[in-house]
Amino acid sequence: MSAPRPHRVVIVAFPGVELLDVTGPAEVFSVASRAAKDGHPNYTVQIATEDGGTLTTSSGVRLLADLRLDEAAGKVDTLLVSGAVTHSEGGAVRAVVDPVVTGWLRTAVPRAGRTGSVCAGAHLLAAAGLLDGRSATTHWLTAAQLAATHPEISVDADAIFVRSGSLWTCAGITSGMDMALAMVAEDHGHALALTTARMMVMYVKRSGGQSQFSVPLSVQEPACDHIGELRQWITEHPDADLSTDALAQRVSLSTRHFSRLFVQRTGTTPAAYVESARLETARRLLEESDAGLPQIAATSGLGSLQTLHRTFQRHLGTTPAEYRRRFR
Repeated sequence: MSAPRPHRVVIVAFPGVELLDVTGPAEVFSVASRAAKDGHPNYTVQIATEDGGTLTTSSGVRLLADLRLDEAAGKVDTLLVSGAVTHSEGGAVRAVVDPVVTGWLRTAVPRAGRTGSVCAGAHLLAAAGLLDGRSATTHWLTAAQLAATHPEISVDADAIFVRSGSLWTCAGITSGMDMALAMVAEDHGHALALTTARMMVMYVKRSGGQSQFSVPLSVQEPACDHIGELRQWITEHPDADLSTDALAQRVSLSTRHFSRLFVQRTGTTPAAYVESARLETARRLLEESDAGLPQIAATSGLGSLQTLHRTFQRHLGTTPAEYRRRFR
């Protein structure tokens, strides 16, 4: 019995692309091939550029392409489009739209099994008219540009990745690895994706619906800071007494001084941070467990089913049940 045909992944690159836009997904597919116990799947990854030569990435590291764009013929199972940005003197960030790659995508994407963009690569798919009428995401720094330039696209500036049919788009840089893991899971099941993530020492499951702005990461402080240590404790104990008075007592400060210091260090109030941390816990439980809504409300610290519903409606504009159906 002959071995199945390798799953061909072609990653399109051009001068100035983010290095990890290319190498991150490539490594996920490579590790998945090595992690499979029976030797399958056998992903093959090729880098395609306009002339098939070397190119310099945004970090200065050079990549050597495997083939020219016009050589990327035949069956392409997964086509990935990397991205690049420019920085003006005033600090503004703009996505780069390479005209050669954009023109090539118009004919290449319809032939591919599925297509995904990494980071600002979504702007190339948009310029080629391939995202019209669809939902999409990109790096939060260029999401406003994408929405303004292409009002026909429903831009979700918060999601890590968005799938619309055979077209996938993802947020900034490392999220390309999350998207690639999701593709591995789609191709060969969650178990292989889990093994791949563990081998790469990645977060096991960071689903597309999760925010680009996680609560713990958005307000990082030095590890020796008492407020930073308290925030970590909050995320680990969402069902504890997290009232402002109780938190102030935990760090041996008056409630008034603690509240003022917390806002100075984090930019948000203790109550708002606690609610965000509890919401993030509830989202993770909905995505990864079979627990019922009352149990999730209790475990996350939101308490009642009514509070769980109100919190989801206020922050996400949806119900917990609908969130689970969408991101489970």
